[in-house]
Amino acid sequence: MADINFYFDPTCPFAWLTSKWVRMVQVQRDYSVDWRFISLRLLNAHVDYDTHFPPEYEASHTAGLRLLRVAARTRAEHGREAVGTLYAALGEHAFERELVPDDAASVGRRGTPEFVCPALADAGLPTELADALDDSGWDAQLKAETDEALALTGRDVGTPILHFEPPDGFAFFGPVISRLPNEQQAAQLWDHVIGLARFPGFAELKRSRRELPQLPAFGVGSDQIGIQQDWHGGSRRLKS
Repeated sequence: MADINFYFDPTCPFAWLTSKWVRMVQVQRDYSVDWRFISLRLLNAHVDYDTHFPPEYEASHTAGLRLLRVAARTRAEHGREAVGTLYAALGEHAFERELVPDDAASVGRRGTPEFVCPALADAGLPTELADALDDSGWDAQLKAETDEALALTGRDVGTPILHFEPPDGFAFFGPVISRLPNEQQAAQLWDHVIGLARFPGFAELKRSRRELPQLPAFGVGSDQIGIQQDWHGGSRRLKS
């Protein structure tokens, strides 16, 4: 039994940033993490993408479903720890390199063998696992795990979903972050999030306004200047 169950869709940039933060805290606090699946494509199976989402979302969510099939086969054949290794490699390839975020063909490419095979190789996994991209036989398992995640929080959420101290501990959607904290801030942010979530009456803390994910895939390079809010409400110029 892990200390944290982390439900992710591999094409969600906010889930990727939260996963990087959780890995930072994992090292500092010696947590164990079980990387689990939630498919945005299956979650939105009832939605008309043309009227509800920007044009690239359907391609992105479909790519995520295809990648989760590979992750499910990876877990079945190589164990649960291999999923975390694969997710790290997929995220590096998807978000830590410059891409064109508004190009549906670009985000859809993430669901192809040309994308996933190099990530599998970087993770030290057999590239034959890419055969699962087209194997809908994994979808029932992915749907069940998606439903499992939504049962913890309600359906009006996205990714990631974190379940702390399962099976009886609390769960929440998010936190959604657009940039990584430093090492000290990572632990502080974690303590604040856990403090809120532990209170049984806590329901929601939200704002709709947000910056783009501070990732190379969104055109944010290490040489670009941004504004970061400090913990006291001020701001300072820094390297993003």
